[in-house]
Amino acid sequence: MTALAKRAGGSHMARMLKLVACAFGFLFVAPLAASAARFALSDAPSEWWRADRSSAGLVAPAHEVPQAAVRVLSARVVAWRGAFATHSWLLVKEAGAARWTRYDYTAWGEPILVDGFAPDGKWFGATPEIVFAADGEAAARAIPKIRAAVAAYRWRKIGDYRIWPGPNSNTFVAAMLEAAPELRARLPATAIGRDYPHDGRWLKGAGDGVALRLGGLFGAYVGRRGVELTLLGATAALDLRRPAVELPGLGRIGMRPL
Repeated sequence: MTALAKRAGGSHMARMLKLVACAFGFLFVAPLAASAARFALSDAPSEWWRADRSSAGLVAPAHEVPQAAVRVLSARVVAWRGAFATHSWLLVKEAGAARWTRYDYTAWGEPILVDGFAPDGKWFGATPEIVFAADGEAAARAIPKIRAAVAAYRWRKIGDYRIWPGPNSNTFVAAMLEAAPELRARLPATAIGRDYPHDGRWLKGAGDGVALRLGGLFGAYVGRRGVELTLLGATAALDLRRPAVELPGLGRIGMRPL
């Protein structure tokens, strides 16, 4: 009986390991490989200094948006990293303001860059998408908190920027959104660095569910938003609020988050 029990236990463990390996391959390896192949076959610019940075026509001029407004945009990053990750930036505009304020976090010079590009400018050739929008009272309440968070951001000195695991552009935008939790905004799964501990807390929870986030490298979440699993900064997620799956590299498949 003991030998039979050991064999049964070993067989069960082998099945479990096989299941874990299959799940890892399906959720992480296959999407990243598919994204890399798609990027290799695309016409993404390789010479970033010649790439188009003109407006993508996604955001209306400030004078056409009388109310307070917040926008988060995201676009594929430069060169081969664009196969796996996106760069995010933040636009804010108080009611009646004559222009948008754009906040980026970059690898050159002092990392917090204000109005360095057109509000919806292409990110070195990559066309962005709006991944979050808020208008009216919700935006009006959030903007002072966001501006205060920008002023107090700890990673603001030359040399603070790190591509991976952070702090990078996605870390910065995630921190600004965290300062206004009433927006309930979350960057997409391709925004690698969004869970980096910008505030020094390596173990973090979530107000709308149960979360374990370890330095932006590993994590899991189960709650009203859905389910997320993060490995080495890459995230696979199931969105239950607006049904969709988010896969490493490939991004969101399903309903848009807006």
